[in-house]
Amino acid sequence: MRIALVSDCYLPRLGGIELQVHDLAVQLIRAGHDVTVFTSTEGPPSVGVPVVRLPARAGVPLPASVERLRAELESFDLVHAHSSLLSPLAWRAARLAETAIITVHSLPGPTMPWPIAQIDRYCGDVAWTAVSGAVANVVRRALPGRAVDVLHNGVEPTAWRLAGRVSHPLTIVSTMRLSRRKRPIALLRTLAAIRELVPPEVPLRGVIVGAGPRERAVESRRRSLTPWVELPGRLTRYEIQQLYASADVYLAPAELESFGVAALEARCAGLPVVAMASGGVREFIRPGVEGFLVESDTEMARTVAALLSDTAVLHRMQQHNRHTDPVMTWERVIAQHVAAYTAQRALREGSLASAS
Repeated sequence: MRIALVSDCYLPRLGGIELQVHDLAVQLIRAGHDVTVFTSTEGPPSVGVPVVRLPARAGVPLPASVERLRAELESFDLVHAHSSLLSPLAWRAARLAETAIITVHSLPGPTMPWPIAQIDRYCGDVAWTAVSGAVANVVRRALPGRAVDVLHNGVEPTAWRLAGRVSHPLTIVSTMRLSRRKRPIALLRTLAAIRELVPPEVPLRGVIVGAGPRERAVESRRRSLTPWVELPGRLTRYEIQQLYASADVYLAPAELESFGVAALEARCAGLPVVAMASGGVREFIRPGVEGFLVESDTEMARTVAALLSDTAVLHRMQQHNRHTDPVMTWERVIAQHVAAYTAQRALREGSLASAS
């Protein structure tokens, strides 16, 4: 099948949607499909995945980019548009495509206007999907009567299962874009509360991986609040895997986490995940099995402190996570995607046959 993956955000920019679209392209190509990524993110020529970079101004594709998109999409069997809260290129591609699926990767805030009904009318006859049930429920409420399936993000569990390092201080980690939405400063406050709850003779190490617009503010608060916490900045996937091999618990403080790829990777590395219950993380974290889901920062601090103090429970969760695959392995996720593509193509062909 010839598949066009369209995402406004793509490598070399780093983030959940950027990495997932790339990994999806790689996995589809390995499964024998012909895949091209279309994006408005600037960058060098890609290796391994064909990428068409379309110029944009202030995030909006230029007229020449739209014309090229229109011409190129005609040769594809299906367009899979990947939408954040603002994705002009993805929406335009869905409108231009003969057969299209849109996957929503983001959760809007409770007070954020999200004109998805207008986007739906603009895009036309498309299938709406979401990366998690949490996102799908929001889309369903915005588009009553419409079917919204879930197309999960994927992971390769074995890539994260490095040999654990026996000798290390109890280590708490988190990986995120340092932006207000991900709540890094709230995480620092939570880590400070954990330090107060854990006996002072127990050494703790904290590591927050990532970069972003809140870097300076986070560093400033770290120095005054949690000097024992490290901020190594942006790390490669390999470096993160090495870090997780010497860590004990993963924290996911975001309240609007649409899926939580980083938390899923940490879970595959054997780390219990303590996350906010409001997002998509709950689809692969069962309380007391793979980790815990909490309702507040205070509850997160108390839960982590108790977990670090209970060696038997901590080790049991680590062993379970290390040796049990989640549902979202790439093998299953690719089968899920191809089934959705095939169904949408059949539906489209049936509609055209009826019209003729």
